[in-house]
Amino acid sequence: MGALIATGMVLTSQFQESGLRRLGGVLNTTIDSVILATTASPTAVVTPQILDQRTLETFSGKYWSVAEQTPDGSLKVITRSLSIWDGEITVPAELPDRLQDAFGQTITYNATGPKGEPLRVAATIKTLPGREAPIIFLAAIDRSAIDADTRDFARVTWISLGLLGLGLVTAVFLQVQVGLRPLFDLKQEIANVSQGKSARIERAYPTEIAPLAEQLNQLLDHNQEVVERQRTHVGNLAHALKTPLSVMLAEAGDLSGDRAALAEIVRRQSEVMKGQVDHHLRRARAAARAAHGLGERTPVAEVLDEMAVMLERVFQSKGVEIDWRAPDELGFLGERQDLQEILGNLIENACKWSKRRVRISAGANGLGQMIVVVEDDGPGLPEDQREAAMKRGARMDEEAPGSGLGLSIVDDLTRAYGGRLTLAASDMGGLKAMLELPAAER
Repeated sequence: MGALIATGMVLTSQFQESGLRRLGGVLNTTIDSVILATTASPTAVVTPQILDQRTLETFSGKYWSVAEQTPDGSLKVITRSLSIWDGEITVPAELPDRLQDAFGQTITYNATGPKGEPLRVAATIKTLPGREAPIIFLAAIDRSAIDADTRDFARVTWISLGLLGLGLVTAVFLQVQVGLRPLFDLKQEIANVSQGKSARIERAYPTEIAPLAEQLNQLLDHNQEVVERQRTHVGNLAHALKTPLSVMLAEAGDLSGDRAALAEIVRRQSEVMKGQVDHHLRRARAAARAAHGLGERTPVAEVLDEMAVMLERVFQSKGVEIDWRAPDELGFLGERQDLQEILGNLIENACKWSKRRVRISAGANGLGQMIVVVEDDGPGLPEDQREAAMKRGARMDEEAPGSGLGLSIVDDLTRAYGGRLTLAASDMGGLKAMLELPAAER
């Protein structure tokens, strides 16, 4: 657009200059005619009316005059054309000095005529035979027609350039919308994959970008293969470690008598080892899935329903009631097994410490994340102990069953997905755990 504006200004300026040059040619001819008709002597300068009909008609728009410079620097008109009548050609104060500096050359400027019309004026200073003092000759012509033509030309030019600019913008817009439509479609498909709406690039694309879509699908396949391979390795490691630990626990349970104390130590330490192994295996598995598991979408309501039904049965002896609320369309951007691990540990912890009631609410915050809040009516947790509760192996009550890894597992898995776990006091009297996890669009 800047180029079009510059083009319009240059064209308008050149058109005006062309018209003024034409007027300059007419003015030079008039000055030459006046100079040829003028005779000079030491005491007088005589200029008869030249044979130009317009200079003989009053206020015709074409004028000439002959003047001389007075000792005080002003101009004194010696004679003038009949067309000026009782008026005069406007002379700027600096004109005499300019004429002296450019002696013999013609200077042009704009002025106002006897009727207030715009004039184009040409002036020169000459020395004529018979007179030592130089004489100033002026010729002027009405430039209203040139100004009007310039305005018309400028209007047509700006309208034309405006239409051209609009056409160019429209053409560029259509080129972007139509020519680049496949790229926009590919971008949307990639977004769908990252948001869990699809697992692959499905659409067919033009030959220019088809290789890109194919490479993206190969990358997704490779990532899925890496995830599956890591799952297999994790499973093999879990089996290799858990089996010896299970044997140690079984053997320790059979020892009695003098070896009972040793058996108890072995049993406790084996349970701790087993818990640590479970913790690190879950963490490694979740980190791998979070890094490579694009395209996974897990309905939150289904998982909450499963967890609530299962844990109400587990804590049936306490009569625990789990009240949960979650929109049907809410989805977790990650694998179902990880969400089960996170919510299972969190809700189980709430059930363990509650008196009877556990309340769960889930929803999206509109920023690409989902918020899950788990509350209970138990004794709660002092503020100065909340951070310690999320450390690995921390147990707030040594008499309660468990390894102390529940909240630590939740915190580690949540961080693996770029989320956050915070603890606060609940208005139910117990603890409130707030989860922030990536949300999947529908």
